[in-house]
Amino acid sequence: MAYLLALDQGTTSSRAMVFDAGGRVRGVAQAEFVQHFPAPDRVEHDAQDILRSQFDCAREALANAGIRAGEVAAIGIANQRETTVLWERASGRALAPAIVWQDRRTAAECERLRAQGWADDLRARTGLELDPYFSATKL
Repeated sequence: MAYLLALDQGTTSSRAMVFDAGGRVRGVAQAEFVQHFPAPDRVEHDAQDILRSQFDCAREALANAGIRAGEVAAIGIANQRETTVLWERASGRALAPAIVWQDRRTAAECERLRAQGWADDLRARTGLELDPYFSATKL
């Protein structure tokens, strides 16, 4: 029998669920991780904690379902969307903490770009508003 592994990497925890071909839940796991608030308007995660918690949940959900990874036919992934992590290609390690979608540290930069007339160009190119929520100014 083939199974589906659903991974949900959220703001405060990682989750995994295993479904059988009939859509029935066969295994579940969840692991919380720490949010860091290093300064006003800043929200960060340790990128390795995110990765580790998601792998741990996947393994636990598979074990709870009593199946091996090779029996998984497909994986569905949901994530934090605009949380931003830069990885170093050679090592696979994060270069800095993940900047969470709630983080507002780039608000002044967004205002500066808006005052310089970049908001319309950004919207035309990306379909997104000039806002600290989105990843562009986090880089």
